[in-house]
Amino acid sequence: MRRLLIYAVLLLTVAATLFPLVWTVSVSLMPVAEALSDSPKLWPDSATLEHYRDLFDRLELGRYALNSFLLAASITALSVLVNALAGYAFARLPFAGRDALFRLLLAAMVIPGQVAMLPLFLLLKQFGLINTYAGVIIPGLASIFGIFLVRQYAQSIPQSLLDAARLDGAGELRIFWSLILPLCRPILVTLAVLTFLGSWNDFLWPLIVLTDSRRYTLPVALANLMGEHAMDTELMMAGAVLTVSPAIVLFLAVQRYYIGGLMRGSVRG
Repeated sequence: MRRLLIYAVLLLTVAATLFPLVWTVSVSLMPVAEALSDSPKLWPDSATLEHYRDLFDRLELGRYALNSFLLAASITALSVLVNALAGYAFARLPFAGRDALFRLLLAAMVIPGQVAMLPLFLLLKQFGLINTYAGVIIPGLASIFGIFLVRQYAQSIPQSLLDAARLDGAGELRIFWSLILPLCRPILVTLAVLTFLGSWNDFLWPLIVLTDSRRYTLPVALANLMGEHAMDTELMMAGAVLTVSPAIVLFLAVQRYYIGGLMRGSVRG
C-alpha cells in the first residue's frame, strides 16, 4: 500500500506538470477562436498547422529562432571554456589570494542578477555594445555557479596525475586541454546544458540590450507577439510551443549526461 501510494502521488505530480504543456500544444493546433469558445476543449476537433505557418511567414519567426540559437550556442561554447579555465585554476593552480578570492565569488552569488543590470548596461553603453550581439554574449561568458561546478569536480582529479604530466614536460595549457577537459566531461556537459537553456530562455537582458527588431531573440519576439495579437490565443500558444521545443529536445537528448554530471559532481564536491 505504501508503494502504491507513492506511485499514485508521483503519477498525479507528473500529470499536473505535463498538463499545461499538453494543453499548450493542443490549443496551438486549434482553429481560430476555438480555444475561447463557451465549451473549452482539451483537443481540437480538426487540428490545423495554420498558426505555425503564420508565425514563419507573417512574423518571420524563423529569423528570431536563428538569432536565439546563434546567441545561445555562442554563449554556451565560450562560457564552458571560460568557466572551465577559471574552475581549474581555482582547483589546482596555487596563486596568492586564491581561497580568499573564491570565497568572495561565493559571497557574490547571493546578489540578484537584476541588481547588476543597470551598471552593466551603462558599462556596455560606454563601450558601444548596445544593440549588438556582443552586448548579449559578453555578460554570459562566465558565471560564479559555473566556476563553482567545475572547481568542485576538478578537485576530485588525482594530483599525482597532474604531477606525472608535468614531469613528462606538459605545460599547463596542454594539461588542461588533454587531461582536465576529458576528465571533466560530465560536469562540462551539465554546465553546457544549463547555460544553453538559460541563454535560450533569457528574455530580460536581450530585451534591454537589443533595440533593433531584426536582432530580437525568440522570447522577445514572442512577447511582442502577445502585445500585437492579445486575443489570438492559438497563435500565441503556437509561438510558445516553438520556443520551448528546442529546449525540451536538447534536455531529453543529453539528460543522461546531465543527471550523471550533477550526481557525480555533488558526491565528489
